[in-house]
Amino acid sequence: MIKEEMKQYLVKEAFLARENSYAPYSRFKVGAAILTTDGRIFRGANIENASYGATICAERTAAVKAVSEGSKSFVAVAVVGAEENADLEHLDLAYPCGICRQVLREFLPPSGELLILVATSPTEYFESSLNALLPHSFGPEDLGYLLE
Repeated sequence: MIKEEMKQYLVKEAFLARENSYAPYSRFKVGAAILTTDGRIFRGANIENASYGATICAERTAAVKAVSEGSKSFVAVAVVGAEENADLEHLDLAYPCGICRQVLREFLPPSGELLILVATSPTEYFESSLNALLPHSFGPEDLGYLLE
């Protein structure tokens, strides 16, 4: 169970991450913050590319940073996204895309539940679980025959 103070802190970290977004094409800036089971927080921002397929979402940026630093089990993810000049006190919900959901699925904590926080302001957010957003998912245990 994650305390309310930690949830709010994680959302604030996602807002800070959003400031580093590189979104010259969509002008839709996204920030994410991941809390890992070892208590570390990793921020990520979306990074667009003129070759659109090379664009990477904020959630995947944070996940790649976490894994590359040795944290491979996530507890919670906070996400915030909005148009470049949006009023940061009244945003729409910006849920993780399907690819991000699958990437996050790879790093579930031992409990099997990953908390997803989607913020509409620095103090207001919607809570869900990855299992609710990605039901009947496919993960590493489904490849058990390859891991033996």
